[in-house]
Amino acid sequence: MAFESNPGTNKLANVLTSRMKKEKESPLILDFGEIQTDGSLITNTFPVPIPRGSYSVLRQLTLGNIGSTLTETSISDTHNHTVLLPEEMRSIVPGDRVLVAWVQNEAVVIDIVVNS
Repeated sequence: MAFESNPGTNKLANVLTSRMKKEKESPLILDFGEIQTDGSLITNTFPVPIPRGSYSVLRQLTLGNIGSTLTETSISDTHNHTVLLPEEMRSIVPGDRVLVAWVQNEAVVIDIVVNS
């Protein structure tokens, strides 16, 4: 028996198809946000503060402050190399505008957004 011969079954199939299409639509995946003075994150699409520790940050944004030692190498007792952390690699700080990826229901700070 085909669906067309039973109006109730046909209507149910149409409703289910419509709902499945809505579920399939991709939600916003990338968002902008700002780190607040208390370390919380507020994003454009979720304007409620997400407390520090309740969102994730890519490892590259946890390297340290400007001028911190990134690495030191010693070639000999008299020849050392110290590489300091540049501005472009510093950790996030309050006031930073950031790019956020939503992974399911978790916000993940990807990088700091700067003016061109």
